[in-house]
Amino acid sequence: MNRSSLLLDLAVDMGYELAMSGAETFRVEESINRMLRAYGLQAEVFALPTWLNVCIQDEDGQPLTKMRRIGHHGNDLDMVEKLNGLCRTICSQTPRAEEGQLWLRQLLERRLTYTSAAQYLAGFLSAAGFCLFFGGDLADSLCSGLCGALVCFVNQQLDARKANHFFRTIASSFLMAMLAYALGLLGFGHNCDAITIGSLMLLVPGLLFTNAMRDIIYGDTLSGTNRIVQVFLVAAAIALGTAWGWRLSVILWGDPPQAASVTYPVYAQCLFVFASCIGFCILFNVHGPGGLLCALGGALSWAVYCAAMELGFSEVLSYFWAGLFSSVYSELMARIRKYPAISYLVVSIFPLIPGAGVYFAMNYAMQGKTDLFASQGLHTAAIAGSIAVGILLGSTVFRMYSDWRLHHRP
Repeated sequence: MNRSSLLLDLAVDMGYELAMSGAETFRVEESINRMLRAYGLQAEVFALPTWLNVCIQDEDGQPLTKMRRIGHHGNDLDMVEKLNGLCRTICSQTPRAEEGQLWLRQLLERRLTYTSAAQYLAGFLSAAGFCLFFGGDLADSLCSGLCGALVCFVNQQLDARKANHFFRTIASSFLMAMLAYALGLLGFGHNCDAITIGSLMLLVPGLLFTNAMRDIIYGDTLSGTNRIVQVFLVAAAIALGTAWGWRLSVILWGDPPQAASVTYPVYAQCLFVFASCIGFCILFNVHGPGGLLCALGGALSWAVYCAAMELGFSEVLSYFWAGLFSSVYSELMARIRKYPAISYLVVSIFPLIPGAGVYFAMNYAMQGKTDLFASQGLHTAAIAGSIAVGILLGSTVFRMYSDWRLHHRP
């Protein structure tokens, strides 16, 4: 096998592993292009969330093409960071293709993962924190934590059995809703809505949403649209599973108790967000001090939202400012620490994602309250859109600055 063919294999393997770990489409394409360019090869790269195609010309001018089918994406942000770092190392040192393949295999063999117990604990922590964030009391928080651990368990079991994402989400949200209402009826929890919403946040497709926005920013419209469709499908699965669980619970046991929501001061809300985001860092396989910075970004993003509300901005516009801050914070951390921005962005926007809006909209739909469903649905869509615009604006400005520096570097 000639040198060009071996280098093509190395570049495609690198892109494939990045995609399977949850990297954005533009990062997959740029990493492959950068690596092959470092060896003097020009490449045509076309990547989608489900497909990777790379074509080069060898030393004799003959075209070489390699394609890979990309399966279900993971949420391994630690591996995205390490693969990104390895790509930079290969580009700067240009080792032989065989040595580059060895480095890649060694990196994959040293992959760090959290134990199942740690992931269940992370699910408990994230759900419990968001339950408090959405107005639950301490008892509700503990109940929501149990529901969150159940979500992680069901997802893990169904993932091991190769269940598709849509079915897995419906099953998790259905069983979670059933448990939440059962705990409320047994008297362990007081606000079933807060219990359910807190654990529902574990199912929100935050990585898909973030990658979709960043793909669109970098001109990968087809890939971004593909991911947006997946976001809507997952949101529909969450809504359907939760609504079915709620309906069956009402039929079996009657209406659950609904205590009034608790209003916490802003500093307490930020602490709840920080704790929840720590749990999400574990679920997204973030290791080291970067996890604390990701969680800090979530708390600061919510603080910006609260500050904007205090300054008199509308709710939708306040979410825009918070989304913009989250994007700027992620880009700054990425440049300071030399890591991909996606790790910081996907965690820091979680407190902004309108999980409660999806839940209440579907509740209204199941109750036949069409006007309230339409109103809540449109409001939720407006919030999601304003967050997306904030992310787009922040990332675009940094992208333009990076391109300007590249073309004006002495």
